[in-house]
Amino acid sequence: MRHVIALDVGGTGMKAALVGSDGSLLHEARRATGRDRGAEAVVETILGFAADLYAYGEEHFGEGAVAAGVAVPGIVDAERGIAVYAANLGWRDVPLRALIGERLGGIPVALGHDVRTGGLAEGRIGAGRGADRFLFVPLGTGIAGAIGIGGTIEAGAHGCAGEIGHVVVRPDGPECGCGQRGCLETLASAGAVSRAWASASGDPEADAADCAKAVASGDPAALEVWRNAVDALAAGLVTALTLLDPRTLIIGGGLAEAGETLFTPLRAAVEERVTFQKLPHIVPAALGDTAGCLGAGLLAWDLLSTEVSA
Repeated sequence: MRHVIALDVGGTGMKAALVGSDGSLLHEARRATGRDRGAEAVVETILGFAADLYAYGEEHFGEGAVAAGVAVPGIVDAERGIAVYAANLGWRDVPLRALIGERLGGIPVALGHDVRTGGLAEGRIGAGRGADRFLFVPLGTGIAGAIGIGGTIEAGAHGCAGEIGHVVVRPDGPECGCGQRGCLETLASAGAVSRAWASASGDPEADAADCAKAVASGDPAALEVWRNAVDALAAGLVTALTLLDPRTLIIGGGLAEAGETLFTPLRAAVEERVTFQKLPHIVPAALGDTAGCLGAGLLAWDLLSTEVSA
């Protein structure tokens, strides 16, 4: 059965699948990234995982994968197939596309940025399905974004489009790792809410999920932490929709798991701020932590269709 390898590489774990031409998941697997063993070991783990997936396809479906799609974090040069930099994996300028292709006998390989790849999946088969223009914003440890236009994701001139987490919303706010102060992700990411609630609650182990539960029960301190985060998030999103005019705004990541505890006040805060802008549909992501893997599969099939048409 004709299929591709889809591989989503995270800071601590990897999610993978063999994906059929109709988008069906023929096989799914997970494996630890092993970043504690160093950058070279991480690369070898990825190559070994890809090889095992190829072998599984040969054994169970009568042939190996016809292509592979790989999503990785950090700075990615998708055109040249190079994983330029990832702080949490410790690598620089890794020619990942060439290495995987060589390990898999020369099949075509597509390399993509993890958030943009997840956005591709959400746009085509998830919450943005049918929207010609959308913005996908996962709220995790940090905040990133993927700009969807006509079924594709805009990478920008230098592969840096969509970095909404580094829009400054509070110039006097906390210092960000990027060197600025008051970036959106320092105030409204799941990581930021976890830090704020740990401080406010006096429990160093408390996280954003705990804060959301406390908000639902009416805890005044939690409500204040949540209100500040939603206010900052709305400010950043209004800046984004002013520039991009998306039809749909898809919110994902860990913070979105709070459901209407997040979405009800967020929709109200965004609506309160818009003036001439058109209010987009603000919806939760549909694919959860499988978005990156599913998007990697789409990258692989897109690569094959491009090669055929060329």
